[in-house]
Amino acid sequence: MSRTTTGRGQRAPKGVMKRLIRTIFEFYPVLLPLTLGCILINAIVSSVPSIFMQNAISIVEDHYASGDWSSASGQIVKLLTILIIMYVISLIAGICYTQLMAIITQGSLAKLREKMFDHMQDLPIRYFDTHSHGDIMSYYTNDIDTLRQMISQSLPQMTISAVTLFSVFCIMMYYSIWLALVVVCGVVIMTLLARHISSHSSSLFLRQQINIARAEGYIEEMMNGQKVIKVFCHEDGAKAGFDEINDEIYRTARRANSYANILMPLLGNIGNVMYVIVALVGGTLLLSGAPNLSFSGMAFSISIVVPFLNMTKQFAGAIGQVSNQVNMVVMALAGTHRIFTLLDEEKETDEGYVTLVNAQENEKGELVECPQRTNIWAWKHPHHDGTVTYTRLQGDVRFFDVDFAYVPEKTVLHHISLYAKPGQKVAFVGSTGAGKTTITNLINRFYDIADGKIRYDGINIKKIKKADLRHSLGIVLQDTNLFTGTVMENIRYGNLDATDEECIGAARLAGADDFIRRLPEGYNTMLMGNGSNLSQGQRQLLAIARAAVADPPVMILDEATSSIDTHTEAIVQRGMDALMHGRTTFYIAHRLSTIQNADAIMVLDHGRIIERGTHEDLIKLHGTYYQLYTGALELD
Repeated sequence: MSRTTTGRGQRAPKGVMKRLIRTIFEFYPVLLPLTLGCILINAIVSSVPSIFMQNAISIVEDHYASGDWSSASGQIVKLLTILIIMYVISLIAGICYTQLMAIITQGSLAKLREKMFDHMQDLPIRYFDTHSHGDIMSYYTNDIDTLRQMISQSLPQMTISAVTLFSVFCIMMYYSIWLALVVVCGVVIMTLLARHISSHSSSLFLRQQINIARAEGYIEEMMNGQKVIKVFCHEDGAKAGFDEINDEIYRTARRANSYANILMPLLGNIGNVMYVIVALVGGTLLLSGAPNLSFSGMAFSISIVVPFLNMTKQFAGAIGQVSNQVNMVVMALAGTHRIFTLLDEEKETDEGYVTLVNAQENEKGELVECPQRTNIWAWKHPHHDGTVTYTRLQGDVRFFDVDFAYVPEKTVLHHISLYAKPGQKVAFVGSTGAGKTTITNLINRFYDIADGKIRYDGINIKKIKKADLRHSLGIVLQDTNLFTGTVMENIRYGNLDATDEECIGAARLAGADDFIRRLPEGYNTMLMGNGSNLSQGQRQLLAIARAAVADPPVMILDEATSSIDTHTEAIVQRGMDALMHGRTTFYIAHRLSTIQNADAIMVLDHGRIIERGTHEDLIKLHGTYYQLYTGALELD
């Protein structure tokens, strides 16, 4: 199984949060500012009680000496009325922003999942060959879930805390600059401490996310291989492998959370110390009669010190709320970084401009494009001078001195030259790793060649759009992939425009019609879990039927009958012969008996064609093929 790196020493880049907010704004350009406005109202109102407390104490102080409590009570009632109105506004704003955040959160996640899935459809096969399926699934589950928690909880809470901090600090400066400076000193210490701890935890949280993805990839691999594990009694080895990955998750998560969880008690105690210091400084200034430095111009009094203590507690609490969210934010940013890394993966490039169109012959016998469906397909080839030529799709495939390497330093195909004329059957024989499947991967441009040329009906395949090229090819792999749906829907997957009759005809051609009609609901039988309610041979027959309904001029059979028993193979082989009739076929042989009637057999060894010819020619040659056929040499 291919695995991604563990990401030791990595940390989410600083621009992730900015990019996330920009992305959410692109999704909801109206709702996001509206939600932010509601959050601001809610946060600002939370700072109001300190002002009302100061005013209430001032009223009591002013009327204490005179004893005119009726006037004081009237003013206090007025203050309370205004306070109640503001709290009602805050309540409405709070309800609005929570409802809007639910829409934004779930909507953003849905759109991100859609973007990821759409982007993955455009990624090259190379990406899926180098990333485990479990790792890819982790983007849609674990990473998205951490992002959900941050958008729905952490971001609103941190915004509220930030606005509260700013508004409370402004009120502090208005009432007393001296006491505000005491709070500033405490905030500086808190900020430096939080920054130091989060810098250590961020890289650990990213490693945690990557390790969780590794665990999901390992579990997916073990679930797919349960039968092999039990047959070879490898349960203990599987457990040991999982324990190793799980222990790594535990170590990184423990260290990351140790850093993050220590922050709250530290900041809480600093807040308590700051509260005591403000009380001492305020009391000292109040008793000494020292002049007050403030924007309000008010002298030191109990009406300033008491609300200031409340604001200090509120200030420390807001910082504590932020620190409470650090754990979740850092973890979510690690997951978000992984999501953006996926979205930044380079898409499969396609420089092709030759397309596949329906065509018909005009009065002069020339091919012209036809908007209706016809039985004639042609390559539409536009030229620089504005002219367009049409070449009938026939299935003539030729390799000219082709070299290829999956990685630059290791060439796997060397000087491959071959041709397959329309209707010919070309078979590939060779040991594992000889390059058989690689050649077929080059025909459909899952990978691009390093050197040489491949021509399809005389056209360089690099000039043909990949979608059109692949539309002209049918492929049956050794490992079948069926999808959740009916048998009919799985066959129609090869040609979405096919009628039921065409699908049934393809099933008959493949030899699948008989067993399908014996299923509980025939062609309407639902398949689940990659066709787990069918045998391997039956799944393979459906895959062959799916290729048959596409009716392509070129067919690629990658050991298509290797997973089928001898009795079923005889049935399939008859269908395969009918399927290959009149089509150019590239056949990767598992059993030499299935390719004796091939027009050409290519024997490969370490990426080179060492023998070529018909079955009779190669037998007379007494070379590698002869040894394979007589059993003197076996394929590995």
